[in-house]
Amino acid sequence: MPIFTTHDGTALAYHVRGQGDPLVCLPGGAMRASEYLGDLGGLSAGRRLVLLDLRGTGDSAVPADESTYRVDHQVADVEALRVHLGLERVDLLAHSAGAGLAQLYAAAHPERLRRLVLVTPNAQAVDLSATAEQRLAAARLRAGAEPYDAAIAAYARILAGADHGDADWDLAAPLFYGRWDAAARASYAAGERQQNEKAAEAYGGPGAFDPAATRAAMARVACEVLVLAGEVDGNPPPALAARIAVLFPKGSAEVQPAAGHFPWLDDAAWFAARVERFLATGA
Repeated sequence: MPIFTTHDGTALAYHVRGQGDPLVCLPGGAMRASEYLGDLGGLSAGRRLVLLDLRGTGDSAVPADESTYRVDHQVADVEALRVHLGLERVDLLAHSAGAGLAQLYAAAHPERLRRLVLVTPNAQAVDLSATAEQRLAAARLRAGAEPYDAAIAAYARILAGADHGDADWDLAAPLFYGRWDAAARASYAAGERQQNEKAAEAYGGPGAFDPAATRAAMARVACEVLVLAGEVDGNPPPALAARIAVLFPKGSAEVQPAAGHFPWLDDAAWFAARVERFLATGA
């Protein structure tokens, strides 16, 4: 497990899987250890995945100043990793909340990106977060059978602020996956152990985002960008993913059929092939 020291002296860890050209991967959560990304559906067959444990998660150290959990402070960590790896330009993949960090990195260091992949991205950084109505509309696509009817009812309570805590989150969990199978159950069960909840609360805290400035900076990003949505995901739904993509001059959106928020678990071969093709040849 390699470790490097970032700009403020915090020791950060990353995990390497596979062989080939490097692909730096930023986890979501927010602030979930990169372990949950696995080998991204077999993407490691053709790429050397560099899976960063964000500060205070996984095998990375807790920073002396915990205010640096805020996402905008972590842009410097991504840049420090690029320098540590000796890369002039980097292929970058980010999932979910990690896409906010990737968007801020793209805005700050556009010249350092070769290609960018945003997988089921959160878009709080550009003020395009999915609304409760959009999330429920996606959930209701699966109405008519269990466990989805119970999941939809629980999710409606969560989004209305009337949930019953962990019990409703457990009921709603099938909505975040394309298939509620053993792999999905294991992924969900590991989440609590893998996430730094204190860091997650700080990640998008006050002052973290300046959407107007980020949008303006993203409009100057010259590299190609792929925004990958899941067909049955509500965060973001496919239509919102398309709106995120057009914020980049060379952005494109694609929808993985029958996939949820963790598309590499739903159809590993489809996911790995599509991402590899983009990294190799562009949109």
